[in-house]
Amino acid sequence: MSIRSKARSVAVAGISAAAAFGAAALIAAGAAQAAELHHYDSSKRSFWEHPPADWFLGDETEAQKGLNVPAAPATGIPAEQIEKTLKQIKLPKGFKISLWVAGVPSARQMAWGNKGTLFVGAFGVGNVYAITGPEGKKEVKVILKGLKMPTGIAFRDGALYVADIDRILKYDDAEDNLDHMPAPKVVYDDMPSFPAHGWKYLVFDKHGWLYVAFGPPCNECLPPTSVSQIRRVDPENGLAEIVALGVRNSVGGDVDPRTGDYWFTENARDWLGDDIPSDKLNHISRMGEHFGYPYCHQGNIPDPKYAMGHKCSEFTPPVLKLGAHVAPLGMKFYTGKQFPAAYKDNIFIAEHGSWNRHQYQGARIVRVIVDPRGRHAKQEVFASGWIKGKQDYLGRPADIVEAPDGSLLVADDWASAIYRISYGK
Repeated sequence: MSIRSKARSVAVAGISAAAAFGAAALIAAGAAQAAELHHYDSSKRSFWEHPPADWFLGDETEAQKGLNVPAAPATGIPAEQIEKTLKQIKLPKGFKISLWVAGVPSARQMAWGNKGTLFVGAFGVGNVYAITGPEGKKEVKVILKGLKMPTGIAFRDGALYVADIDRILKYDDAEDNLDHMPAPKVVYDDMPSFPAHGWKYLVFDKHGWLYVAFGPPCNECLPPTSVSQIRRVDPENGLAEIVALGVRNSVGGDVDPRTGDYWFTENARDWLGDDIPSDKLNHISRMGEHFGYPYCHQGNIPDPKYAMGHKCSEFTPPVLKLGAHVAPLGMKFYTGKQFPAAYKDNIFIAEHGSWNRHQYQGARIVRVIVDPRGRHAKQEVFASGWIKGKQDYLGRPADIVEAPDGSLLVADDWASAIYRISYGK
């Protein structure tokens, strides 16, 4: 299936962070204890375009009543406290983790510039950052502000690309203009303006096309036909094609260096219980595959309302079930040389962690070993220790990027920081 439409200007009213997931986390605890269960009719366009601040609480169950997104520290976590937390992080023998830089509010997707600048998107605060300078003297600059939800960024041929819900923007010569960014070019805007699950993640393939996922503006619904899909976009001319359907909320992916195939993480629906359904790691092996949403979850659980006669066997199963409500976000194939040879072409996934669960899980980095065809997949915990007790976060990994020296950088939007994981015998 393909979409062939040149980028066109779409005037969309700005939305405040309060209209999105992150700000909804600030809802007073008392509201969650109301006598009635939360329920919304998410089948109407009015809901998609103007969702209530707590839209994700719709279809709440008695068993999970009162669960709510925890509010991150408004100004991040002080460097001294982060350093203390990092001493508790568990890693395989030979690996170590350190604070690379603090003071990057709501840090999400990262991308390297050609000249050593690390660009960072953000959730809820409307910013894009550039981090420069030598080790120990990193400087964090806000280079873009006032955007709607610029979580997804990418860099190619001197240009910075930013996904801002309903358009993809290109900033030419970005590294040479960090103090005064040029006016952007809109390279693609055949994109819905729905704020709920509207945040994006950008991945270039070797041909210069961008993979970008479009989440449904609800927890579980029959979504608009323009979402619950992954597209491949040519930013040179605004052409695009749909490469996958039936995708819920994907905010992470990468191109397999062995095959050129696209792999992606997916957050499953809420309100079926603490332990189901599992979040997923998926692999697109052919054009137009359907991954089940909203009919089937984790490859083998028909939705109690929306299955509507569909069988899970109709859809592509996940390569790997990652666990219930672990919230996998950014992921990368490891191609560096610093880590032991056994880590080559492994996948590292940043799990943001639960909110829709009585005892949180996730908030860690997992390593996935899998062959190019998606066979023999297995996962193991690579870095953990950011959960204290049942429902207390010390950090929430959100993205991973490989550094030029082969170490890994990890963005943590809870601590507003970036860590470095390195290896030495």
